[in-house]
Amino acid sequence: MLKGLEISIIPQSNLDKIKKRLDAEYYKKEFLLLDEKIQEIGKLNLKDINAKLDCSAFYPSIVEYYNFVGEGIPFIRVNEIKEGLLNITDTTAFLPKQILDDNPSTICIGYPNDLIIAKGGNSLAKVGLLNDSYKKYALSRDIILIRTSNLKDYDKFFLWIFFHSKFGQALLWRTASQTGQPHLTLPSINEIYLPKNNQVFTEKVKKIYEISLRHKITSEQKYAEAETMLLETLGLKNFKPSTEAVSIKSFKDSFLSTTRLDAEYYQPKYESYLNLITSNIIGYDRLSVICNVKDKNFNLEDDFQYDYIELSNIGKSGDITGCTVDIGKELPSRARRLVKKGDVIISSIEGSLESCALVTEKYHNAICSTGFYVINSEKLNSETLLVLFKSTLMQNILKQNCSGTILTAINKYEFLNLPVPIIQKEIQDKIASFIQESFDLKAKSEQLLEVVKRAVEIAIEEDENIATTFIKKNS
Repeated sequence: MLKGLEISIIPQSNLDKIKKRLDAEYYKKEFLLLDEKIQEIGKLNLKDINAKLDCSAFYPSIVEYYNFVGEGIPFIRVNEIKEGLLNITDTTAFLPKQILDDNPSTICIGYPNDLIIAKGGNSLAKVGLLNDSYKKYALSRDIILIRTSNLKDYDKFFLWIFFHSKFGQALLWRTASQTGQPHLTLPSINEIYLPKNNQVFTEKVKKIYEISLRHKITSEQKYAEAETMLLETLGLKNFKPSTEAVSIKSFKDSFLSTTRLDAEYYQPKYESYLNLITSNIIGYDRLSVICNVKDKNFNLEDDFQYDYIELSNIGKSGDITGCTVDIGKELPSRARRLVKKGDVIISSIEGSLESCALVTEKYHNAICSTGFYVINSEKLNSETLLVLFKSTLMQNILKQNCSGTILTAINKYEFLNLPVPIIQKEIQDKIASFIQESFDLKAKSEQLLEVVKRAVEIAIEEDENIATTFIKKNS
């Protein structure tokens, strides 16, 4: 016998039941056993529970209509799916309502609690849940939508957790077309068997999800409280910058002192923000005086595994939502900054300046892109630095100092010379408390999602009683 080979024998009569797939990958024993387990629980498919599948068709080029300031309808692409949830950041594109009205048959619209699945490429089978932050979402053609508004005898959150679990992921990958670039299709997803769990177990799973969601919402509220405290301290709460369209400067007060001749730099609104900093009661100083800037390149070892953070991994509330895990020789050349717990990373690229994050214990000794500046300070705690650089004040100061043609960014000289306001110690301590609580609640929210995901897996592997015990023990 040949060692190391796996053989599955399938009667020809069974091929019609599984869409006449003849590739050996489809008939791996792990898939066949999984099918058996789910059928023992009670097999259903999406058609049985009245779920509707949809997907955007080919649509005209709409890139010219993108805006990144949250105006319009969020346009969800694969990058917006993070750890099973929707992650709206400053890199999320928004579309004007008119574009959707003009393309009703080609751009698919999703609503809160609908499921989304990436249908191809390196992100194939990534599953997300549309939340109620917006009334509707436009979806790219790289995403399949499962409409959940009219489900019959099946909980939408349970469905989402199942597809996000290792078994749901395995079945999605199994059904992907085996071509040069595997992809999911609507008919193939419709044929996946779903476990039919009893109502009591489903309610327990749903309850933990709802607790997780409350933690997430409270986490966002705590961040907002920290932000409000900083705005009030700096006089930004009801601040309105100048709306003047013209700024008149002498040659001495412009090019000779700044070396800048572009009109954008001299907008009166920027001067309004600068005046806020220079009139700060506690004072201000240059960034190079207040902060330590870590800009030395770190040499990666070819065969050592690293956590690599890039722009797409930065969340809306200054958290790091994930990373790429790979060995040094496989990471891009821009992976050159070593970060430590307590560092704050700030995007240098105009268009993503809001991508600032606090490095927590989880990402201690991770690597980040050279597209970030890495800073810390003895005068401002890390949490205050985070909220400060994400505030409208420092965002405008950062934007003013960006330069370049093809890739507009803030260079090191300009960054080091940014004016930074000094904040009272007691205010810093309160901001730190809010942010730490925010991060703790977010971590708890994520931990509970992992609990219910694992519980669904245990219910399939063993039974619902053992899965229920697991939930009680870990939540």
